[in-house]
Amino acid sequence: MTPPPTDDPPGAPGPLARGAYLLPNALTTAALMAGFYAIIAGIQGQIVPACVAVVIAGVLDGLDGRVARLTGTQSDFGVQYDSLSDLVSFGLAPSLLVWSWSLSTLQLSGPLGEKLGWLVAFFYTACGALRLARFNSQAGVADKRFFQGLASPAAAGTLVSTIWFLESRGVAADAVAWPMLVLTVMLGTLMVSRVRYASFKGGGTREKRVPIAWIFLLLVLIVLLAIDVPAVLFTIGVLYVASGVALTLHGRYQQRKRRLRR
Repeated sequence: MTPPPTDDPPGAPGPLARGAYLLPNALTTAALMAGFYAIIAGIQGQIVPACVAVVIAGVLDGLDGRVARLTGTQSDFGVQYDSLSDLVSFGLAPSLLVWSWSLSTLQLSGPLGEKLGWLVAFFYTACGALRLARFNSQAGVADKRFFQGLASPAAAGTLVSTIWFLESRGVAADAVAWPMLVLTVMLGTLMVSRVRYASFKGGGTREKRVPIAWIFLLLVLIVLLAIDVPAVLFTIGVLYVASGVALTLHGRYQQRKRRLRR
């Protein structure tokens, strides 16, 4: 039986999907709420709760994508919504937090210091937006085993864990204003760089088993977190940031060796 004729040209897209999947988008909404709370807490001077909120947003952001893949509820809407949530939680919230905690004290160094403080905070936010835009545009062709540039959740986690660690040790914010400025610029630059970072997503294999050593390391991590959360998160952030630089330099070294052999 011949189907009824339609006015749609050949190859035209189908009807727009209505609605959205509840579970992954609920997790994304919770991450967005945590990022928004971090902004409010940072403005009010509640530094540690703001840092904790950004960390929680990072955990929820890691869960929503995995839940969507496991339940087969991935969608273009979810991808775009997740990016907007990431911009608030990992682009805007950390920059406002580092400015309100430390960079705002640069005004004591004069007009130049005051301008540098908020400009560096804006630089970080803009780099986060560029990082997310590039990630979305390359999602279909990029190697899923690696990130090109430091992922915005990792950059935000490193920045807020540094703040949390220094705050827990009673370090005065104005005493580390210039080092925090350098760190903020460095993390923003790494987000838009071509430095490669491990994504821990694997190469598309469905294998779910991991070596027993990974379970042991997870146990050690849990114990260490119970002892000193900010110190452990700060150490993880520093090691991960350094790992990308080391991975990229090693890759370029190997490329040069292969060229010399030819």
